[in-house]
Amino acid sequence: MKLLPRQTVLLLVTMMVAALIGPIVSTESNIVATEDSIPEGGTQYPHFVAINETMTCTQDNHATPFNNQARGVNLGGWMVLEPWITPSLFYQFLGQSNESEIAIDTYTFCKVLGPKEANRQLRRHWESWVTEDIIEQLAESGINSLRLPVGDYMYKSYGPYDGCFEGALDYVDTVLDWAYSNGLTVLLDIHALKDSQNGFDNSGQAMGFKWTTAIKNEYTQDHTFEHWPIRDAKWIGTFDQDTASYSSINYDNIQHALDVIQLMVNRYQSHPAVVAIEPVNEPWQYTPIETLKRFYWEGYLIVKRSAPYWKYVMHDSFRFDPNIWGGFMAGCPDRAMDTHIYQAWNDPDSRIRFFNNACSSKKAILAMEREFGPIVVGEWSLATDNCAMWLNGFNDNLPGFPRSPCKYIPCSEPYMGDDQPGAPVDPTKSMQGPYGTGMSSPSFGMCPVGRDWIKEKNPLMGRDWVEAPPKAPPHLDDTDNVMTLLAYKKISAFSGIGHGFYFWNFRTDLDEPHWSYLAALKRGWIPDGNFNDPKIQDSCRSEDEMAYRCIIKHGMSDVSVLKAVHFILTQKNRTETDTDTETEASTLGMTGKELHAAANNMVEQYFEKNKGAGVTCDFGGIGMLVEENRTITDDDFVDWDVAYYQGVTGTNNGPNWWELGLIILFCIVIGTAIGFTIGMRSNKGFRDVVAHTKFGRRVTRSKSTFLKNALSLKDLGVEDDYNLEDHYGVPTKDDDNKVTHYGTTENASLLRRK
Repeated sequence: MKLLPRQTVLLLVTMMVAALIGPIVSTESNIVATEDSIPEGGTQYPHFVAINETMTCTQDNHATPFNNQARGVNLGGWMVLEPWITPSLFYQFLGQSNESEIAIDTYTFCKVLGPKEANRQLRRHWESWVTEDIIEQLAESGINSLRLPVGDYMYKSYGPYDGCFEGALDYVDTVLDWAYSNGLTVLLDIHALKDSQNGFDNSGQAMGFKWTTAIKNEYTQDHTFEHWPIRDAKWIGTFDQDTASYSSINYDNIQHALDVIQLMVNRYQSHPAVVAIEPVNEPWQYTPIETLKRFYWEGYLIVKRSAPYWKYVMHDSFRFDPNIWGGFMAGCPDRAMDTHIYQAWNDPDSRIRFFNNACSSKKAILAMEREFGPIVVGEWSLATDNCAMWLNGFNDNLPGFPRSPCKYIPCSEPYMGDDQPGAPVDPTKSMQGPYGTGMSSPSFGMCPVGRDWIKEKNPLMGRDWVEAPPKAPPHLDDTDNVMTLLAYKKISAFSGIGHGFYFWNFRTDLDEPHWSYLAALKRGWIPDGNFNDPKIQDSCRSEDEMAYRCIIKHGMSDVSVLKAVHFILTQKNRTETDTDTETEASTLGMTGKELHAAANNMVEQYFEKNKGAGVTCDFGGIGMLVEENRTITDDDFVDWDVAYYQGVTGTNNGPNWWELGLIILFCIVIGTAIGFTIGMRSNKGFRDVVAHTKFGRRVTRSKSTFLKNALSLKDLGVEDDYNLEDHYGVPTKDDDNKVTHYGTTENASLLRRK
């Protein structure tokens, strides 16, 4: 292949970069600190030194920079059951006569059915919920990563899980292979821990649960239970409901979780698809923060001993606060904070408030990126209400939810096949027990799902949404527009600032595109194959108060800065052919302030141009985001954004007064014409009179066969063809010689003759 002159120069630039930077990178990546260089209390790890007392690190050589975002989906409901995601698995527990026959989560699913039957149903579920075709479809949609929720019981079994999850790890291994074959990375998420880290059913066991059936209700004999008012989480210790604090710490449970981390590292450390682990999902906000931080630290060290290139992702414990997490594990490589950003539990509001809220998350992410480091939005969805059936638990709901009436659709057929017990739900029965303290349940074969959005006369200021029905009439349905714009704004907020995001969930049993990535793709809410669309990247321009840019942190070493330059030049050489790259290559020969100034410009420009494609403001740990000193103005509005509002404002909920007047007048004219035609065809006397009026004579003499046929005047083409005297007698005339009637006075009213 013949190289163009510019390509030749760029090839030489790349060779020079490799020659100059390669030895530096190689040397630093293999540095092992001597005993003299290790701080007191420090422990040497492959790429850094850990200080156990302060839970911080030094001498990080940035061996695995977090330069590109993770953009993916969650494979939820597969290895940790959640009834709202896969209700077909749980319909069998509706209307049971015995409390011991009712399951509400993974723990009771195994306990109630027993290991043999539970495992039989689970294997059918594992085979059908996540398939190779689905993984391929996800990869083709433009994502690059999967977050895979798993339970600790899969690696260190206990209680009813013994035998229940037999074979589960084989299915996980297969999915990891599929992911690798399709170019997807995997974040292993320990979603369920022994005795529950949050009391939710998504922790494996809905902790804090009491049957209240003994207090019978005169209106129903169904079983009742209580969960939300007494929710508990015993993984980390004994919780005191009165003080909302822990009276003791369960170190055995903590060690159990650390053992599971070690087992997972041992099993997957060499699998090419696995790039990260999350030690626990959503520990609730009452978890003692210092105990949780120590657990995170111990888990991090376990990972770094055997899987030094893995990322370590920690959930914020529903406390996304720089004052809590700022400085934690400072200087430690490959750690990230996971936060979950949902709008489903927000109060009902206008589309504009939801748009503003979506874009405002950018500022919160930026604050945490500055004080802690890389932020990953591990879960988000497009739901703006709490209507998804069983979202807050099997046949239960949070007090006060849902806040608005929900839409109902036919419950789905069982995804795993027709032989699933209890599925599909019986369409002849209304709601069945057991009943929790809230309501969410199928009724007569219909299941509640997310509400529609209606078109509004004034979407910017109007309140039509307050009185909107849960299911919008087809001509007023604006759901596709609202959800598309909301999706674009959320992706824009997450992709422009943080280090990644994962949609919850990849699919749902019911047709719920607010929660199903695949269904949202099908509806066109989420773009298929391209997150770098300018429509996405610019979609928050009208909500942003400030703009952001990426700069180099103060105090960075020349070696770290040169690594960033090397990264930029290498990436540009792969994708670009411009003279700027040739000029920027001279940066490699700079040092000190000159190097930092030139590199800062390169970092800022490269990030601004490529952030939409997933480039983060990391550059090997030297980059940081700052607010640009300019205010967003009307010039930042995007044409397609405004077009959405215009499309909505053109909608009328009814005719104006003048439109109504025209409609009435039109109806009168049409009604008169129809009545006249019917009279002409059915009343001979009326027809005879009309035939001898000026209008009638014109019609009878006209050449319009259609008109004469319509008015039954086809036999009166010539006036002499029809003589009234032959039918009604001699005419009677008045003094002015005008005919008043024919024949006798009984014939005076011809309109009465047939």
